[in-house]
Amino acid sequence: MSADPLDILLLAPPFEARGICAYTVRLARGLARQGVQAQILTSDARNLDPRIRDELPVHEWLYAHLPVWGSVLARLRSKQLFERLPQLIHIQSPRMLRLGNELARTLQVPYVLTVHHLSDGPRLAIDRRWCRRVIAASESVADELVSRGRIPASLVTVIAPGVEACDAEQLSPPLETGRAPVIGTAGPLELDKGLCWFLGSARAILAVRPEVEFVIAGSGSEEANLRRLARELGTTSQVTFAPYLYDFQISLRAMDIFCLPAVRQGLSAIMLEAMVLGIPVVATSLGGIDDVIDDQQTGILVPPQDMARMTDRLLWLLNNPLEARRLGEAGRERVLRDYGVEQMVSRTLAVYQAISADPRRVAA
Repeated sequence: MSADPLDILLLAPPFEARGICAYTVRLARGLARQGVQAQILTSDARNLDPRIRDELPVHEWLYAHLPVWGSVLARLRSKQLFERLPQLIHIQSPRMLRLGNELARTLQVPYVLTVHHLSDGPRLAIDRRWCRRVIAASESVADELVSRGRIPASLVTVIAPGVEACDAEQLSPPLETGRAPVIGTAGPLELDKGLCWFLGSARAILAVRPEVEFVIAGSGSEEANLRRLARELGTTSQVTFAPYLYDFQISLRAMDIFCLPAVRQGLSAIMLEAMVLGIPVVATSLGGIDDVIDDQQTGILVPPQDMARMTDRLLWLLNNPLEARRLGEAGRERVLRDYGVEQMVSRTLAVYQAISADPRRVAA
């Protein structure tokens, strides 16, 4: 690195308990350890843990993610925000792309965009003058960016999200005797997450293992529908919703088995968090999930929307605790080897440095 540290602006969506927001926090912390000056600009930090707000430089523009209001803020407030203008903007989600484009044009600095999951909709409207790289969270997302998002392959780099390691001594083996087993899931409560199949599977499991508890951690647009479905299925006494969270650590540590029944998914950072805790995973085989999980080796894969198969595999883990622990340990080793936060930070920093040295950069 040069004598002058890089100044990076991380442009983040509203903070809530979801993988994208955890990614931003881990990246900011990792960059600070590397001597990089990274500031976070978000449209809503109210749900960010106050301890993180004390630790990291966080600026808040309420409602900046709204299309028209965000553009107005970019023009009126951007140059007032910084004592030193950032050398690079790193947009953390396509949700903030419109504001990121406006900021890049106003400040005349290049940007990087990270895409964890490419939703259905129009192609990404990147600014070809200022966008220098699009970071895909997995190979499957990279393929979609090129085929559906119409992003030139030369702009796309795959960098998987990284998670923090924890000491093995701090972990509890899953499915210990003497307490009710807990099957859980975590993340934004959205249609793509396939949580109706999770609840259907819960009812089927309770028919043969009535002592099992279930946890759904997170909040989102589908929460009311999922609570209603739980009532209709008669599972409310065994299913706990945990919506008011800064992050998922407490909920994950309560789980013996993590289930990801998504019908559309990139590489789930929350799944990686569960795996690094030694929790065995049952997940649908799609997106970036099977980049991490080798079926029966580091977890269990099932077809999307196949509730019968998911139920069968969850019951098999409940009935075979030694196999559950073996899968949990193997999954943890895989994540520690290939998905550590320092690997993510070093690869991202290499992208920043390459862009900073690019002669195409236009000085503000």
